[in-house]
Amino acid sequence: MFDYLMIFHITTSENWEKAKLNNEYKCESLETEGFIHCSRQSQIINIANTFYRHYEQLIILQIAPDKLLSKIKWESPIHPNPNIDHKINNTEKFPHVYGVINLDAVEKIIYLCKNNQGLFEDIF
Repeated sequence: MFDYLMIFHITTSENWEKAKLNNEYKCESLETEGFIHCSRQSQIINIANTFYRHYEQLIILQIAPDKLLSKIKWESPIHPNPNIDHKINNTEKFPHVYGVINLDAVEKIIYLCKNNQGLFEDIF
């Protein structure tokens, strides 16, 4: 059993603005895979540099799991695009949110930008 204080979700400014208008956050993976991908703090930078490298800036939602109305399952990683060269350990567990993220569970918004080498770097 995993007991982490916070989980994190990587998104864009546009998706966050849409969530505020709709009073809930959801993304394409909820429709296509049945859940919203999240991570632990230590997994964020690797995920950002692997799956979101084509973005210049990202937003990280810091989420309090105990405030979520949707169910969380800690599961092995799912890689929807086998053409992406990833450095994700298949034995790691990731929090997957099975439903929308209610906005009152989002405790903090963190902006993530690239460094001079074109990589996202740890800001924690």
